[in-house]
Amino acid sequence: MIFAAGLGTRLYPLTANKPKALVEYQGKPLLEHAITKILEAGIEHIVINVHHFGEQIIDYIAQHHFNAIINISDEREKLLETAGGLKFAEPFFKDCEQILLYNADVISSIDLKKFYRKQNFNYVQFSKAESRLASLAVRHRQSSRYFLFEEPELRLCGWRNAKTNEKKKCYQVENPTSLAFSGIHIVGKKIFDFIPKNEKISFTHLYLELAKNYLIQGYLHDEDTWEDMGKGG
Repeated sequence: MIFAAGLGTRLYPLTANKPKALVEYQGKPLLEHAITKILEAGIEHIVINVHHFGEQIIDYIAQHHFNAIINISDEREKLLETAGGLKFAEPFFKDCEQILLYNADVISSIDLKKFYRKQNFNYVQFSKAESRLASLAVRHRQSSRYFLFEEPELRLCGWRNAKTNEKKKCYQVENPTSLAFSGIHIVGKKIFDFIPKNEKISFTHLYLELAKNYLIQGYLHDEDTWEDMGKGG
């Protein structure tokens, strides 16, 4: 699923008359870069959520041929943020065991096939202690906000704001590792059970709540290039 519903406020005035996902980078819309990246990983079913100038994204998909099944999750009536957006799109994922989530404004050399292969979401005998609900691509980089992880498994244990020094703890860990989220993650289908329907909720909030009892794990990809195009340079 590609998250393309954001208001794109950090890219204003580029987003004054178009959605962030259709802002161009190297001659192509960010959305096209994201779709190409996902197709290269062998994924052929893509869901794109829309809100801000959503009709432009719908028209763009209709006018371009991609070798994939692409469905639109239409949030034009109510923007539900990231986790809420995934829950709204749940009907598209009935036959999926795991789902790759990708922010439309991310440009990265991350090997999605490698990332995808490393996941093991086994819910035949669901156990809080052993079952991973999500895996987050993370990096050592400067950021205003960090997820905190317990070594060596990179188990999510908290969050901190580097500017305000606000901290949130899932459980107590001495000297956790601070890593910045890359806007790329993989979730198992069990995640739908924990997201309220038709509510605005971000993945940051959801993951911090779930990490108190379940495994939310980091996936380190320092060797890759990565850029958040949504910050406007």
